[in-house]
Amino acid sequence: MTVSSLRTLEPKLFDQRKAKHLLQRAGFGGTSQQAQALADMGIEKAVDFIVNYENVADPDPPSPEDYDKDIIRPASASERNTIKNARENGNESIVDMYRKERQRRQRLDRKQITEIERWWLQRLATTPRPLEEKLTLFWHGHFATGYRTIENSYHMYLQNMFFRENAMGNFKEDLVRGIIHDPAMIKYLNNHQNRKQAPNENLARELMELFTLGEGQGYDEDDIKEGARCLTGYTVEDDEFAFRIGNHDTGKKRIFGRSGNFDGDDFVDLIFTRPSASKFIVEKLYKFFINDLPHGETLASKNFSLSLSNLLKRQDWEIKPIIEAMFLSEHFYDDSNMNAIIKSPVQLIVQAARSLNPPQRSKMVRTLAISSDVMGQRLFAPPSVKGWDGGRTWINTSTMFMRQNTLLYLLTGQRPDSEAWEADGAQFDAMALVQGETRDPKDTITFLLTTLLNQENPDRTRVSSLQDYMKTQNNKINNETVTGLLTLITAMPEYQLC
Repeated sequence: MTVSSLRTLEPKLFDQRKAKHLLQRAGFGGTSQQAQALADMGIEKAVDFIVNYENVADPDPPSPEDYDKDIIRPASASERNTIKNARENGNESIVDMYRKERQRRQRLDRKQITEIERWWLQRLATTPRPLEEKLTLFWHGHFATGYRTIENSYHMYLQNMFFRENAMGNFKEDLVRGIIHDPAMIKYLNNHQNRKQAPNENLARELMELFTLGEGQGYDEDDIKEGARCLTGYTVEDDEFAFRIGNHDTGKKRIFGRSGNFDGDDFVDLIFTRPSASKFIVEKLYKFFINDLPHGETLASKNFSLSLSNLLKRQDWEIKPIIEAMFLSEHFYDDSNMNAIIKSPVQLIVQAARSLNPPQRSKMVRTLAISSDVMGQRLFAPPSVKGWDGGRTWINTSTMFMRQNTLLYLLTGQRPDSEAWEADGAQFDAMALVQGETRDPKDTITFLLTTLLNQENPDRTRVSSLQDYMKTQNNKINNETVTGLLTLITAMPEYQLC
């Protein structure tokens, strides 16, 4: 069946499999029991529960006080004066002392960004509000900013909090207008160097090309140049946005055929008069939540995206109605859109943690953060302002090796760089996954394939190959053999999809 409208799925069709699909896409998966609980709610209540996550208590909300904001701080007037005098007087020992202090702070800051990275990965795996974190991850990839360029861990943390606070907010007023005032983004795209005497086009270009309109959609090079003039004087003072009127170009600008004494906020208003403003972000949301379309767009996907973009305009750029419409729609649950997205490294790791419930292991979050980086996705370090390409770029021979070994580590405690006898001794309770199920090997295999791959009818060749394994284990159903089944299933190509 191919569906292209926003029509809601018939309530009677919302079963455990579709509920599990919702759990995977609106978050990072979950157990069969959690999926059944959603199915029992019915589609409207289930979507309401997930989308209105602010009604779910957050046991450990992030706070600006959680990390040191002063590791990387601007020099005080006294310090600047001391350094200036030392240089003028040739006092190299004073200059060297301040240089070493700066290097010490940089080392501390690199340590703090690692702590923040691991904190977020842990939060992704344990939050009772998974859609909040899934959207925070989406915006992190959309408004991509990397620590290595700005070298200020606290600014990255503040940006992460900004994405979380506005994850389901207004695309124009909260997210886009907010990002041109964001210290991390301003530093990342060099807008702190954007002055009327020498305009810097980076932020103006990416604002249109990558954040709102799409490459070459509805603007030209002159619009970029004039947009850069609008953003002159938008800078950072310590941890806050600052507008320096002395660096701002107050002259008349001409953008999209309109003239005026525009500033950065006016520039945002002008951008959202362009037709592609509603289409571009909807297409990215579609690829992230519904289908990344490795074989190109279909008529159904085009029509569905067009319906969503029209809804976005009618809702005055509010994101929540778009997310809600997606998760309620027949199109979202169409067979062609199930198991149609290749899991990102973060999705792979967090979904496995939430659905398999492995034991807490020594240095587990550290190990998983390193694994995610090796697989091509390090939090707070997207490869460029374009973010992660995603899709099939996640899969190659080296990343598949790491994917399989990461799942092996979660199940057995054996790290890829260690010997089997050096594995973390914490025992994985594999039997908890099949508790209450029949002890018949074939039924157990079918249950695990159905649960982990979210398939209605598991492939017979897969069932047969796992039966062969069970024969070597005398068809015994115990913790060891079920763990063996899990390591084989999680190494399958199908497990890479959600």
